[in-house]
Amino acid sequence: FQSQTLWALIVGSILAFVLGFGMGANDVANAFGTSVGSRAVTIIQAYILASIFETLGAVLVGYSVTDTMRKSVVDTSIYNDTPKELMYGQVATLGGCAAWLIIATVFSLPVSTSHSIVGATLGFTLVCHGFEGVVWKKIIQIVISWFLSPILSGSIASILYILTDHLVLRRKNPLEMGLLLLPIFYFFCLAINCFMILYDGSPLLHFNELSWWVCTLISIGIGAIGAAVIQFLVKPRLSARLSQSPTVESLEDKAAWDDTEVGGIKADTEEQKDEKPTVWALLKNILPDRSRVEDQKVLQLFITLQLFTACYAGFAHGANDVSNAIAPLTALVALYRGDFDQAEGTPIYVLLFGVLAICVGLWVLGHKVIRTVGTHMASVTPASGFCIEFGAAMTGLIASKLGLPISTTHCLVGAVVAVGSIKSGGGVNWSIFRNVALSWVVTLPAAGLMSAGIMALLKWLALP
Repeated sequence: FQSQTLWALIVGSILAFVLGFGMGANDVANAFGTSVGSRAVTIIQAYILASIFETLGAVLVGYSVTDTMRKSVVDTSIYNDTPKELMYGQVATLGGCAAWLIIATVFSLPVSTSHSIVGATLGFTLVCHGFEGVVWKKIIQIVISWFLSPILSGSIASILYILTDHLVLRRKNPLEMGLLLLPIFYFFCLAINCFMILYDGSPLLHFNELSWWVCTLISIGIGAIGAAVIQFLVKPRLSARLSQSPTVESLEDKAAWDDTEVGGIKADTEEQKDEKPTVWALLKNILPDRSRVEDQKVLQLFITLQLFTACYAGFAHGANDVSNAIAPLTALVALYRGDFDQAEGTPIYVLLFGVLAICVGLWVLGHKVIRTVGTHMASVTPASGFCIEFGAAMTGLIASKLGLPISTTHCLVGAVVAVGSIKSGGGVNWSIFRNVALSWVVTLPAAGLMSAGIMALLKWLALP
């Protein structure tokens, strides 16, 4: 068996590297796209941070993450009597998924690696066994997630941005309010992110053994420590540095600030003052004033918050999505070694191989998708970027606890468009979003068709 399938292991390993390359250039680039777009970091700094936190997430937490996505889409027990066919199917999956990711990246389209894997898995099994073994419930859930992911993440990010606007950005003294609330922002950001990692977390680190209330207490404690550090160590230095230069950079900016009331609405005429409140007037009062010029000194307060959330997103991506992406290679190795039930977890060397490919892809082609998400689709500032990344991360947490197969890519793009719409109106490039949304719908069938074509060729060439 091994002598007959060695070529499949070698070809599969090469295709797995190409898939990891495409994933690094596309999926990983999403996590830091808004940080680059808001100029919180340079693109090189984003590459370095993404490489570090993707690796840490994959090795520390993703070590024992199983390929549940692949197994939940197709019942692999139908291949118990034909392990060679399943092995060739993994080669087809890797080839179809890798080809689609590279194509999408060349055209700067952020697509879902997880959905590509699902489509490619579906493609090869349709060639081998038709619709037998296909778990249609999971397919329907994925289709629903195309709409659910961006709507949910966009809603959370928008609500957070509106709160930030009311509490800080639209105030007459935004810098003072920002400094006052900074420890509170850090408390919630640290506590929620820690809870995300701890609750139902890594079996390798025994996080899955912790009850919800223990996770809650630990998260609150870490959040409180972080808030205390910000309040007593960071804030005094930050306040002194920001107060050395004027808060508003130009006379035009100052005029814009003077004309903007706390409510965010200008009262230019007596007629406007006498108007009865309407739904539109109420919405104008709730939503940010699109004509306001935001204070650059205030926005600097959100840079480290945004970076922290982006680093967490990279860590979480490395922990979850990397294992899903290299699942076909894991299956290839297991089948080659005679573990036809695939009972063992993901070997550490396979994870490191996948992370290496991902980092190479990120450094070579990552700039294309980073620019689409961070700069071309909508205008992003550190304040809005923090809300966008936090909204996407929260959506991922909620969905994972509910068992919904959503895409981090869809979450982030949905948050970018939602916050961009309420922040700047015409600032969203709807033609780019249209192309991205179409690529989401095409991802599953495109990867499936490519995988099916490869599997049909392999059956004709290699299988009896």
